[in-house]
Amino acid sequence: MKTILLFLVFLFSFLTSYAQCPTENTAFKAGENLTYDLYFNWKFIWVKCGAAHYTMKSATYKGQPALRNDLLFTSNKRCDAVFTMRDTLISYITPQLVPLYFRKGSLEGKHYTVDEVWYTYPKGKSHVKQHFLNRDGEWSEHHHESSDCNYDMLSILSLARNWSIAATGKNASGSPSPLRGKVGERVFFPMATGKKVETQTLVYRGKKDWKANDKKTYHCLVFSLLDYEEKKKDKELLRFYVTDDSRHMPVRIDFYLKFGTAKAYLAKSN
Repeated sequence: MKTILLFLVFLFSFLTSYAQCPTENTAFKAGENLTYDLYFNWKFIWVKCGAAHYTMKSATYKGQPALRNDLLFTSNKRCDAVFTMRDTLISYITPQLVPLYFRKGSLEGKHYTVDEVWYTYPKGKSHVKQHFLNRDGEWSEHHHESSDCNYDMLSILSLARNWSIAATGKNASGSPSPLRGKVGERVFFPMATGKKVETQTLVYRGKKDWKANDKKTYHCLVFSLLDYEEKKKDKELLRFYVTDDSRHMPVRIDFYLKFGTAKAYLAKSN
């Protein structure tokens, strides 16, 4: 179910030096709460298999003001009979969207794993300390250092929601935007887990209207995320729809899994 979590990595590129990492937030504020209905294609029948909940809250991290992102995936009883999923993601970022901490605890089937990431920025460098708990209950530690900005599944979402597709190459805040709206355009960005930092590939597919489970119709930007290991084959991991406005709220995600297809539809937002 790692693919389901990758839908968070859904928009644009990354800023290429630590000096550029702080970004003005114009897309969201503390108190945001989004709920999704999850569906799975089981023998040609679409079955509701659970829900996902995303929240944004004001917080503090090591004494400094921060924003806390939480994402919870929970399968229902019907789905539990086939495959249990309880995934909890937590991310702390500064009000300027700089990553501070990330944790993903994942119960999928009978296996429990943990990814944990700490970010520090000494001397203008990005240092990423990583811990990973594997299925056998064994911990491993890793470290990554670079001049680039590094992100995880949730912090990249917060950053990307502040980026626009614009011919001018500018976001609402005036910062650079990596996409200008050409269908088929590709961008790349680094994402950290508890084990490694790897480059992801995103493709812009164009615009489309979509009616979500909250009965509202949204004008959306459509993107695809390609398999990191099979970029040359253009193997699509997921396709997602985000609102074509300053909020860039995700309203639909299609997951292409090894054992079938799953979908997440926005059911409630504030």
